[in-house]
Amino acid sequence: MVQQHDSNLIATDRRWPEGTRPSTDEIWHLLEEVPDPEVPVVNVVELGIVRELAWNGDILEVTLTPTYSGCPATHFIEEEIGAALNRAGLANHRLKQRLAPAWTTDWITDAAREKLRAFGIAPPQGSASKRSLLGEDPEVTCPQCGSTHTEQVSEFGSTACKALYRCKECLEPFDYFKCI
Repeated sequence: MVQQHDSNLIATDRRWPEGTRPSTDEIWHLLEEVPDPEVPVVNVVELGIVRELAWNGDILEVTLTPTYSGCPATHFIEEEIGAALNRAGLANHRLKQRLAPAWTTDWITDAAREKLRAFGIAPPQGSASKRSLLGEDPEVTCPQCGSTHTEQVSEFGSTACKALYRCKECLEPFDYFKCI
C-alpha cells in the first residue's frame, strides 16, 4: 500500500525540499532516528529490522523484517517508520515485510549491543545457533558488574525476546536479549 499523507506538513517539517529525491544513504540516516518501542536506546536500523531501501519510480520501498512473526511491536514500528518518512516529506512510500530469511540477533549492530549493555540489558552472546535446542545454556555476562556468574530466573523477561537473569555476584536481576 502506498501512503500519501502530505496535507498536514508545513515547509519546515520537510527534511528535503519538495520534489527532491534523497539518496538511500540519507534515508538510512533518517530511519536511525526511529527508536525501538520496547528498548528505546536502540533504533530500528541498529536492530536490523530495516532490511532494504529502494526507489521504485517515485515510490520509496522500505523492506522490514520483524524480530519474530508474533512480535506485538511490529505494527507500531511500521507506523513510526511511516510517520518519520511522512514528517520528512517522503509521503510516497510503501512498507513491505520480508519474513525470509528470518530476523536473527546476528543483525544487531555492535553499537546497538553496547547501547543495550549500557541500558542494563545483556546483549545476545555469540551468534545465532542451534545450541539452545541441544540444551546448551549461553554464558551470559551481567550488564551491571561484568560477571559471568549468572543464572536464568525465567525463560521470559520483560518481552518474549528476552529472558530474565540474575547475577550471583552483584545480585541484580537483568534481561538477557535471547540469541535467536
